[in-house]
Amino acid sequence: MLNITTDKVAEVIILAREMDRAEAEFDAFVRGLTEEEKASLVAIMWIGRGSYEPEELAEAVEYATAEASTPTETYLKGSPHLADHLENGLDALGISASAEENELY
Repeated sequence: MLNITTDKVAEVIILAREMDRAEAEFDAFVRGLTEEEKASLVAIMWIGRGSYEPEELAEAVEYATAEASTPTETYLKGSPHLADHLENGLDALGISASAEENELY
């Protein structure tokens, strides 16, 4: 179960793609998410990079919650392909963020 809306993930994807111009906005947006939303976001990223399978979503969210020791925005910025991982994670979960991304652009 995801505790974050697709439009919020789409916003993070867009900001991640524009990190060189929008790092402060990325940080502020992610910082403003609830702890549950942050854990879901990290879990989606992990699924997208292959660390977890889609059917392990609950386990990934639980682990993200338990292991959160650095600010989520800092952790996510450490992933060089963050936008791709998030898109791949959503796709693996059967969710498309394309419509939300297009609306936000």
